[in-house]
Amino acid sequence: MAAPKTRERIVQASLELFNAQGERSVTTNHIAAHLGISPGNLYYHFRNKQAIIAELFAQYETQVDTFLRRPEGRALTVADKTFYLEALLAAMWHYRFLHRDLEHLLESDAELAARYRLFAQRCLVQAQDIYQGFVEAGILLMDAAQIEALTLNSWIIMTSWVRFLCTTRGNPGDLSEEMLRRGIYQVLALEGGYTAPQAREAVEALYARLHVPLEQVI
Repeated sequence: MAAPKTRERIVQASLELFNAQGERSVTTNHIAAHLGISPGNLYYHFRNKQAIIAELFAQYETQVDTFLRRPEGRALTVADKTFYLEALLAAMWHYRFLHRDLEHLLESDAELAARYRLFAQRCLVQAQDIYQGFVEAGILLMDAAQIEALTLNSWIIMTSWVRFLCTTRGNPGDLSEEMLRRGIYQVLALEGGYTAPQAREAVEALYARLHVPLEQVI
């Protein structure tokens, strides 16, 4: 297998450093030193740190767009609910710095802010469609207004959970995937009052799978 190209190494190293230390604490000089390359070599591939962040956001956006959609030609199942929640957890964990420093990142880059607004709008539309699919499949019992409210509440938890953890843990390097799993559990918990009787047993099994004791989080 060929060794990763310098551009790919820069992106991967930046992601690792941003996740471990927080984006604000990492400079392009830090990234170059971590890789053992000159700052000039880094600038050959990326004109500044914002360009690296934009590349990482594009990867995150592509990953979410790939799974956040209803399957075609069949009804949704509780297994699909497991898939969506696990996929969200994986994306949150892999790109957790984006969630931790989101407001700062968007304030620092108007182009990224515009892209993020479109991404958020698209995610909300797709998530509402997915919830509607669970209603049509008889897994959730909700009307249109409840679907809309649940979608917004889920989005708020998903996009603020990492920042919440950082306010209670202090150091971004202290975060674990289990702590993020509790955030996914919180999203699932929002649906509790809407679960159809025939789906409750399967959904409760998913609760048990995702639950992380609060004392492991704060």
